[in-house]
Order: sequence, then C-alpha cells, then structure tokens
Amino acid sequence: MAFEILDSGGQLNLDEVHFSAIRAQGAGGQNVNKVSSAIHLTFDIKRSSLADSIKSKLLAQSDTRLTNDGLFVLKAQTFRTQERNKQDAIQRLVEWINQATKVQKTRRKTKPSRASKLRRMEKKSQKSQVKNTRKKVDY
Repeated sequence: MAFEILDSGGQLNLDEVHFSAIRAQGAGGQNVNKVSSAIHLTFDIKRSSLADSIKSKLLAQSDTRLTNDGLFVLKAQTFRTQERNKQDAIQRLVEWINQATKVQKTRRKTKPSRASKLRRMEKKSQKSQVKNTRKKVDY
C-alpha cells in the first residue's frame, strides 16, 4: 500500500498497520447499533520497518495507547463514515510518530547584557527612593 512520509525522514508502510471496524460509542440514533463506522488501528512498533532509533523513541513514550508488547492501539470514531475515520486514524498515528521523534533544541546558557544590568539597578534604586518617601518623617 502507500507510504506516509514522516518528519524524521522515515516512511510508514501502511501494510504494517492493521485496521478493524468496530461499532462507535455514544449517541447516534437508530444507525449506531447496526453500522461499524469506528476504526481500531493497531501498529506493531517492534515489527515495523522504521529505523531502530525511531522505534526506541516510540517505545520509550509513556502513552496509554502503547501496550507492553510494543503495540500502538488507536480508536478513531470522530466521523460518521468508516473511510473518514480510517484517514483520521492514519493521520493521528503519523502525528504521534512525528511528535515523539521531534528533536529538541539544546538550551544555550546566556548572560544578561550590560545595559540590562544597568536598567535593573536603576529600577531598584528608583523603587528604593519611592519606599524611602513612605517612611515616617523625622523632624
């Protein structure tokens, strides 16, 4: 099947993703008990063709949708049709993988500039003068 391109440079093979149709929860009238429009997406991270570095980052996530066996289980039931729910599930899987593999920028230490130090000291002295004017006057 088609490939979904990920931000991390890898590709997600849709043949590795398993879909099953289930009945959606909640209100929906007479049709809700007859039509299986919700989608259960199951993705086995350990057996996928993703790079090992991506797999380890995904398995390290603390997500309730991730089982101990390395399966990612997602339920999509937002839309009324099975096809739209399937597209939504794929999109949410790709977003989850991209979010988990996003590289954080390292923080660089910075020092306050000389001008900012001077401004701070002037504000402190102004505040001190204001507080001194509030004191009791000694004759």
